[in-house]
Amino acid sequence: MGVRSNVTSEPRFFIFAFSTSENQRLIILTVVLVIYLVILSGNLLIIALICLEPRLHTPMYFFLCNLSTLDIMYVSTVLPKLIYVCHTGDHVVSYISCLTQLYFSAASGSIESYLMTSMAIDRYVAVCFPLHYSLIMSKKVCVLLAFPAWFVSLVNASILPYFANNLTYFDLVVVKSFYCELKTITNASTSDISSLKTIITISIIYIAVFPFCLILASYIRIINTILKIKSSAGRWKTFSSCSSHLTIVVLFYGSAIIFYLSQSHEQEIILSFMFVTLVPMLNPLVFSLRNRDITQAIRRRIDRRITRQV
Repeated sequence: MGVRSNVTSEPRFFIFAFSTSENQRLIILTVVLVIYLVILSGNLLIIALICLEPRLHTPMYFFLCNLSTLDIMYVSTVLPKLIYVCHTGDHVVSYISCLTQLYFSAASGSIESYLMTSMAIDRYVAVCFPLHYSLIMSKKVCVLLAFPAWFVSLVNASILPYFANNLTYFDLVVVKSFYCELKTITNASTSDISSLKTIITISIIYIAVFPFCLILASYIRIINTILKIKSSAGRWKTFSSCSSHLTIVVLFYGSAIIFYLSQSHEQEIILSFMFVTLVPMLNPLVFSLRNRDITQAIRRRIDRRITRQV
């Protein structure tokens, strides 16, 4: 299967994103561990609140619950291995582990793109058709928007490990990143990847460009509707209902575009780390601080706990 020093062995991937000195590994370990715990606790809190609070059983929070579940799945595929590397100094990742990371990172990006599109549609209906919102965004419609996002993305992402498995590598492949993601894995191959790049381009159009266009079209209509509101207080109140989602959209697509347009390896590593950690970490924060329903739900839970203790 290509150029390997031992054709019967599977390639091993050497994660080489940072210095291997003990002091620097300890600093990175601490930072990554704190970030991972913050992401887990923040998103688990959002999921628990949405499940336990009947007032949060609405379409927007249904999609937010899906988004928090996805964020936990995504970072749990990447960060625990990075923590292990920092703790042990063992930078070698097995072939199967690398393909697993590749699969879940690709699937997670696709799912998040579609979920944010579903949330944009939800905001569009809420702003442009407020009187028919509950009728249009029924539980059945929400499930029909969320389920294909997961199913199609998980199936579609399996194409990438399949093609990556047919690429040839040396026995030990140096991956200049902190995990096995598509760009670094394909660049590390000794095979001709021109056909794979074509497939990737088509997939990006399908899982990123098309959803982004739907989000953009939704917000054009939303902004147009907001501008027609006569009172400034009404305009601000309506816009604030969309601001949390819009912030996450800008963070997600902005960091992804900058990462894939970056040229230097140093920039790629930093931007890749931000892409993996920043959005999952900020999702609960943005929706909590900018959303009265979430903050009120937290206060009700705290008040109930204090009342029980008293």
